[in-house]
Amino acid sequence: MIKKLFLVLIAAAAIGLFFHFNLHQLLTLEGLKGSMDQFSQYKEQSPLLVFGGFFLLYVVVTALSLPGAALVASFASTVGATLAFLVSRYLLRDTIKQRFPERLDAIDAGVEKEGGFYLFTLRLVPVFPFFLINLLMGVTVIKAWTFYWVSQIGMLAGTFVFVNAGTQLAQIESLSGILSLDLILSFALLGVFPFIAKGILNVFKKRRVYKNYTKPKKFDRNMIVIGAGAGGLVTSYIAAAVKAKVTLIEAGEMGGDCLNYGCVPSKAVIKSAKIAEQIRHGEHYGLENMAPQFSFKKVMARVHQVIADIAPHDSVERYTNLGVDVVKGYGKLLDPWTVEIKLNDGGTQTLTARTIVIATGARPFVPPLPGIEETGYVTSDTLWTKFAELEEAPKKLVVLGGGPIGSELAQSFARLGSNVTQIEMSERIMIKEDLEVSTFAHEALTESGVNILTSHQALRCKERDGKKFIVVKHNDTEIDIEYDELLCAVGRSARLKGYGLEELGIETNRTVVTNEYLETLYPNIFAAGDIVGPYQFTHVAAHQGWYAAVNGLFGNLKKFKVDYRVIPWTTFIDPEVARVGLNEQDAIDKGIDYEITRFEFEELDRAITDSATKGFIKVITPKGKDKILGVTVVSEHAGDLIAEFVLAMKHGLGLNKILGTIHSYPTWAEGNKYAAGEWKRAHAPEKVLNMLEKYHAWRRG
Repeated sequence: MIKKLFLVLIAAAAIGLFFHFNLHQLLTLEGLKGSMDQFSQYKEQSPLLVFGGFFLLYVVVTALSLPGAALVASFASTVGATLAFLVSRYLLRDTIKQRFPERLDAIDAGVEKEGGFYLFTLRLVPVFPFFLINLLMGVTVIKAWTFYWVSQIGMLAGTFVFVNAGTQLAQIESLSGILSLDLILSFALLGVFPFIAKGILNVFKKRRVYKNYTKPKKFDRNMIVIGAGAGGLVTSYIAAAVKAKVTLIEAGEMGGDCLNYGCVPSKAVIKSAKIAEQIRHGEHYGLENMAPQFSFKKVMARVHQVIADIAPHDSVERYTNLGVDVVKGYGKLLDPWTVEIKLNDGGTQTLTARTIVIATGARPFVPPLPGIEETGYVTSDTLWTKFAELEEAPKKLVVLGGGPIGSELAQSFARLGSNVTQIEMSERIMIKEDLEVSTFAHEALTESGVNILTSHQALRCKERDGKKFIVVKHNDTEIDIEYDELLCAVGRSARLKGYGLEELGIETNRTVVTNEYLETLYPNIFAAGDIVGPYQFTHVAAHQGWYAAVNGLFGNLKKFKVDYRVIPWTTFIDPEVARVGLNEQDAIDKGIDYEITRFEFEELDRAITDSATKGFIKVITPKGKDKILGVTVVSEHAGDLIAEFVLAMKHGLGLNKILGTIHSYPTWAEGNKYAAGEWKRAHAPEKVLNMLEKYHAWRRG
């Protein structure tokens, strides 16, 4: 407090002295003109001395990294910038290298590859102060000579623009001169210069990227999309809707993984398993507990029927009617505008397009355990075909993986009669959720009959006496677990091979590397869906599909950055777990001063009528504010309930708005309103309520 007061006194004294000595007169138009006249006399008498003085002054100012220094001369600024760069190099780099070795190694790798071009971009488009660029570049491995000459070239254009504006300003003879056309144009140039520079850089970058290729003079298509999963379907649909000529290439089933192997079949089997579980616990509904009678083969047949019933929504016929040219085959990039298609029915076809979108999705990752290929396994892709041939559920099923997919399938097949063991290397299942939610999920699966082994590392698979075993390690002890079927559900990896990405030099690091517009190395080649990440959800792939289509077709006019701010997800165990935004662990990790509002479903009338009172709503808000930072819902229909919070977060609506919205009674959605009510109750204005109590007492006489 004393320091702050001291600084205020110094500032006040400086202001007082400034006016006491009439220094403010120097800032009037007459004062400025007088100063300019005096400077002109000095320059005429000693031109070399004046030039040298300003040169040295600017070198010193820039070297000291003082922001706001005026551009006097390009060479002086570059020399000063290089001195600041060297100071940073020798004083800061070693310290930062010791504290953040991995991060600096990654930065150095990028600088060695593209450092000169990146620096040139920063110099030409001054997004943030040059003195910061000098210091930050000094920490990297860029060579001093490279830093100097790139800075020199990059700052020449900017120097010209600023000097021109200063020259025009110096020629003002009266206040009316401020409205002169030359001065207005000079300052307008200051404003538009970054955009002009950015445009020039984009042209330069495109020429650099495409230098080894010849662009077609005409194109067969406006857009080619490779992959007919959620991302590819949405992209091609939007392209056709705006009357672009688009070809969609798919070698396998239309609808991608979600329809054929993922979301749809898993939700179908989850429903059958849930009904079986309800029959076992009929007493919850005033009925008798009974062992469910069913044919596992019929359950799996229903799964395939559900897929068949939904398939027309994503069919070749439907998209053809929508205006999409659907080609069945494997597409491969030959150059940035050309795709070769190996047709499923034989032969090849070659098409060119102004824009290409890669939406090839992901496949289940199979860990390279010794013996796993010999003993056999299924994945979330292949189990539907193999299990459809079984008369009954596998007697002993091992599920490898404790994430959402593994947890959903482990619970479902346990309810359908399998003896399920779920193996997870981490200390808990569903590791991305709060500890409380993870524990809740663990208990729910255990109640369904799943034997969960956390902190168990899978080592290898083997056969002994005609039986199959997976060997796991726990607390330095190896354990053999017998199984009839092994389900690998440890994650999914992007499909990157075979599409020509490597040949074109498109960078991949587990996923295709794109910018915020979903552009790859080549601005006309986009990627969407699981091949991009960062979320492997069907709804995110569809979300990205919109951006890929719009940016690909209209990016020359306007481009849109992908918005990942409000992404919901649901794990369809029973009860469901749905989340959007931050959970409690996220808030702790980010150092946010937060508070939690909870509502327990045991207090909700509809949950009581459905005998499904397990679960809660947990809302994360800033201290004392109703702004929603994140919500976790654990309950029946959690995936549906979360939608209201998604909408609220997307449009900046707080808990007070949800509280003030009418919700039908008796519904599960009322839980959202009651959660908002809990927040309101905790933030009731006690002083106002005390005054109202006195007011009502007075009214009673």
